Amino acid sequence: MRIIKKKTLIEFYDLKGHQDAKAPLEAWYYEAKNARWETPADIKAHFASASILKNNRVVFNIGGNKYRLVVKINYSAEIVFIRFIGTHEEYDRINAEEV
Repeated sequence: MRIIKKKTLIEFYDLKGHQDAKAPLEAWYYEAKNARWETPADIKAHFASASILKNNRVVFNIGGNKYRLVVKINYSAEIVFIRFIGTHEEYDRINAEEV
């Protein structure tokens, strides 16, 4: 998969002070980049705790569920758009189906 924008992840752990998220986010990035997700079921097969939402959104639990990563996926184009990364408190303030 092609991932748009890794910079969002880097800024989260480098600039926003969440260094404990670096290793799990890098691991997620590596797995997603090398994946070939054609359907939400493909994601669930590899990331059982991922939540599949409307509007092609998927929520991944990062760092032992300390952080949430929301992506939008264009399955046919094999593109993953990073829409949000944050703490549970920050996640609770957004509409994950709309970001």
